[in-house]
Order: sequence, then C-alpha cells, then structure tokens
Amino acid sequence: MSRIATIKRATKETDIEITLNLDGSGQVEIETGIGFFDHMLEGFARHGLFDLKVKVKGDLNVDGHHTVEDTGIVLGKAIAEAIGDKKGIRRYGSMILPMDESLVMSAVDLCGRPYFVMDADFTAPMVGDFDTQLVREFFYAVSCNAAMNLHLRVITGINDHHKIEAMFKAFAKALDEASSYDPRIKDVLSTKGAL
Repeated sequence: MSRIATIKRATKETDIEITLNLDGSGQVEIETGIGFFDHMLEGFARHGLFDLKVKVKGDLNVDGHHTVEDTGIVLGKAIAEAIGDKKGIRRYGSMILPMDESLVMSAVDLCGRPYFVMDADFTAPMVGDFDTQLVREFFYAVSCNAAMNLHLRVITGINDHHKIEAMFKAFAKALDEASSYDPRIKDVLSTKGAL
C-alpha cells in the first residue's frame, strides 16, 4: 500500500501544491521561489527517502514569510494524510546528525498531539534569500498540521547554513524512522489503542 498524499492550498498570499510519497527514494521537484528553501526541502526529501513535489507561488514581493510558513502548513497536512491510520508504524523517531561543525538533534512522536520545541540561535539574519527567522515558522507549521510532537536542538554549530541544513536533514531522518513499519506492531503503538 503506497502512502502518497497530494494537498493543495490557495489563499490571497500563496498558492501551494505538494505531493509527498513517504515510501519513495528521494526524488524531488521543488519550486518555491526561494533558492535556499528549495535546497532545504530537497535535503529533507533526499535524506528521508521521500519523493516530494512542491510548487509554490507566493507573495515574495512582500517577503518570504507567507511562502515558507504556508509551505510548512501544506507539508504537515501531507505528512498526516500520507501516514494514515498509523497502524504498524514505529511512531517515534530520532536522529543526531552532524554537518561539519554543526550537530543537531531531532526527535519526532507521531502521537496526534502537536507540540513544537526548538533550541537554535542564528547569527545571520539571512542565508542567501532565506530569512533565518522562518526556520521556526516552518517547523512549527509542520508540527501543528501533521499533529506531531517535534523537538529540534542545535547542539553545536557556528555556520548558520550548516545549522539549518542539519535541522532539515535530522528532521527527515527522524520522520522516516517514526513513519516506518515494524512487523511486531499489529495495531497502533499506544496503550489507548488510538493515536
């Protein structure tokens, strides 16, 4: 059974379509209008082994905020839909991922209760054409709309490009683990019997 979702969302600020295949091989087609953000989403897909198509038309004449946040909203909804009823999945995933001098921890719980914690500081206001304040906005939107518990912590790091890229890749690896099947799990991994 393939776990694929296509979500479309159009507002006065953005028009977004995302197709996500959780059981892919890292194939990407990404166009957000923000080069660094495209690079981060490509890293997310390739390292999580997700097939990801992202097409965004946003009000970049204003700034990148609506484009990045709304992409997080749509990606979160696509994750939730693709995962489905959560029967047989591991539910939890974590990764400590190095990238040069940076080290990032990500932990995911696909519990149906959104919560987001991020411990990261950036020294540069921009990386390329990407506002570093939008890292928090993106991951918050993903966690809320996927109804997941997501923790991200930069343990060490100097270069903001490295820190942010490690965050996207660590999240990808943690999500891949959490959404993968374990043959020992016959229903959902919860004492309540529901997630």
